[in-house]
Amino acid sequence: MQFDLAYAKNVIKSEAAAIASMEHIVDESFVKAASMLFDCRGSVILTGIGKAGIIGRKISATLASTGTPSHFLHPAEAIHGDLGRLRKNDIVLVLSYGGETEEVSRLINLVKQLDIRMVALTGKKASLLAKYSDVVLCMGELIEACPLGVAPSVTTACMLAVGDALAFTVMKAREFGVEDFARFHPGGSLGAKLITVEQSMMFRPGEKLPLAKTTDTLEAVLKSTEELKRHGAIMVVDGDGRLAGIITDGDMRRLMTKHGSAAFSLTAGESMTSPCKRIALKSLAAEAMAIFHKHRIDELPVVDEDNRPAGLIDVQDIVAIKIVN
Repeated sequence: MQFDLAYAKNVIKSEAAAIASMEHIVDESFVKAASMLFDCRGSVILTGIGKAGIIGRKISATLASTGTPSHFLHPAEAIHGDLGRLRKNDIVLVLSYGGETEEVSRLINLVKQLDIRMVALTGKKASLLAKYSDVVLCMGELIEACPLGVAPSVTTACMLAVGDALAFTVMKAREFGVEDFARFHPGGSLGAKLITVEQSMMFRPGEKLPLAKTTDTLEAVLKSTEELKRHGAIMVVDGDGRLAGIITDGDMRRLMTKHGSAAFSLTAGESMTSPCKRIALKSLAAEAMAIFHKHRIDELPVVDEDNRPAGLIDVQDIVAIKIVN
């Protein structure tokens, strides 16, 4: 069997060129559509039939994972009970290149009866779908890449690109960050890599931290921290409550070896490692792991914006969330 590899390459080139030509769709109508999605107080409902419907499911999933509540509604199922999924505050985004299919035309009528706003992503500006939509994103005339010129290929590739452009534009406007992304993707390696220090440290807001003042004796420090949860270090703060240094279990052993019982009379300020490594609450846990590896330490103080201790993270906490194998 001989395959036409030149044709295969041409399919890729045709789809790539068509996607590149979609820049024209980013105009005032695109801004209106993005604003509707951003301001939506319900859910963004994606719908479409056939291959366009499959693309609609993917766009809906992208919206949902980037901060915009979204669901997919099958046009045929809508008239058999699934119309109950729609609410007045929803926005319906309809994908249909021709804009005239029976299932989509029937759904348009039902959506308008419910007084729900509608955005059309279509190739036909004069179609029924475009006529009754509040905003129309028109891709224009496109030629499919399939040998017969009929199987959706170029059109669906362009729909996906425009859908991604909408979803990510709204995501950016929401200032949706890596912490938000990690919250929506807690499973898998990607979610683990995006977990923050705040989410992974052993201490939680409001819990008592292993702290000592620079003027406290080691004897007083040990007595005040013996009831605290698992920890392998004590954070030392200055008179303003800001992190000044750290005393680890290893430091304590070395002090005892060197000074014997006299070590108990030493102050935390005399015993601490200063300056010490630290990491911000909003940093990625992966950044903490990089510090652990680079400096061969096991505990890392977590500080807020004012450099005040907010927690303590242990290398085992990072390993537990499988940031590393």
